[in-house]
Amino acid sequence: MDKIEHSPLNRIPVQALSLRLARTPIRMQHARTWRIDKINPVHDLVFCLTGKARYRVGEEGFALSEGEAMLIRARERFRGVHGGGAADYTGVAQHFTLDLFGRADLIDQMVLQRTVRLSNWPVLKPLIEHYRVMAATTSPTLVQHHQFMVLLLAFLDDAFEGWREEGDLLANQGQLSLQIMLLASRLAAEPLLDGGLEKAMAKVPYNRDYFRRAFRDRIGMTPQKYLEFKRMEYAVHRLGLGQTVKETAAELGYSDPYFFSRMFKQYIGASPSSYRLKRTARSRYRFVE
Repeated sequence: MDKIEHSPLNRIPVQALSLRLARTPIRMQHARTWRIDKINPVHDLVFCLTGKARYRVGEEGFALSEGEAMLIRARERFRGVHGGGAADYTGVAQHFTLDLFGRADLIDQMVLQRTVRLSNWPVLKPLIEHYRVMAATTSPTLVQHHQFMVLLLAFLDDAFEGWREEGDLLANQGQLSLQIMLLASRLAAEPLLDGGLEKAMAKVPYNRDYFRRAFRDRIGMTPQKYLEFKRMEYAVHRLGLGQTVKETAAELGYSDPYFFSRMFKQYIGASPSSYRLKRTARSRYRFVE
């Protein structure tokens, strides 16, 4: 598996994802008599803070204890009981959807472990406790959306095993959106890779012209234009570190610095020399202060 697959949402274009919280967070506080048996129309992510619980999803059984999280997918019947012991089973649950380009359920495109022990638990525990305490009584808030995205990303990083096999799903819009997301991620991860676009496009199981049109429809530019944009973003970073325009042009493979400058201005909206001067001036101003 490559770097992109190890971090499933790493470098995904911002406009690709749409998170919706179906309701406010559920503050779980369950004694030994607790029982549940239901089906949710959306995904449900559960975090355990104290105590234990036992769940059954379909024919599979799972235990949940402090520091662990569990995903119950949409439309799955699940049953749960207290896991034993004197302590209450506490935590937080959140109903959500995560759409890809507004056309596909991204969670459904992933192969995920049902339960995981969160690898960054010392950092996540205070955030989950705060998320639980501050749960609104009406509709989800903007802050809750941001906080839950952090928690969801942490879960996905630990639970992700791969993407669903295409098989006979290639005509499915979810698979098309997934392939567009993966291509955009690969291009963003290695914008200077020699022949990177061709190598990335070779992995796409669609007609090239059809896929380019679909990519432009969702991302707003063709794969070639998107790659150039990411190369110019890389140039912004290098110029911000103090590298000269000529050095940056050479690093990006432009033998003509003037042609590089025209490309930079086209995508970034300012010439590389003026951008570099402004960044240098701001750095000096901060140093003087």
